[in-house]
Amino acid sequence: MEKAKQKQEALERMKMLKLHGNIIKEFDKEGIVNLSESGGFLYWLDSDQQAIVDEFETEHDALVYHVIHDCTEFGELYSLLYVSKYEEEWEDDRNDLKDGYALVYVKNMDDDFCSEFGSIGVKPQFGGLVRMY
Repeated sequence: MEKAKQKQEALERMKMLKLHGNIIKEFDKEGIVNLSESGGFLYWLDSDQQAIVDEFETEHDALVYHVIHDCTEFGELYSLLYVSKYEEEWEDDRNDLKDGYALVYVKNMDDDFCSEFGSIGVKPQFGGLVRMY
């Protein structure tokens, strides 16, 4: 899969999600992935968080474009929003975004056995995203 195609798809998804224009520019120009937490506030990834993203991208030939961080009763979670290498799935992924659901890999820092692929409900807030369920 050509990374440039995945990047263009990621930029479209970021716009659909109404992410702040500055983080869309940072992703486009510098490849910087931002993190939302505490109700949608935006932060740059620290080195440990970037390592999670890098490992996932390498292992799955995917492109992460945003991360949501939550501490829950199930553990500390990083929801990685990504574009897969399977271009034939992208239209379905965009349709899900229109309905408020994002394709993610959820990394559970407290119990890796509970890390999984799936969809989560999201809504834009303060320029970032909030995980709804």
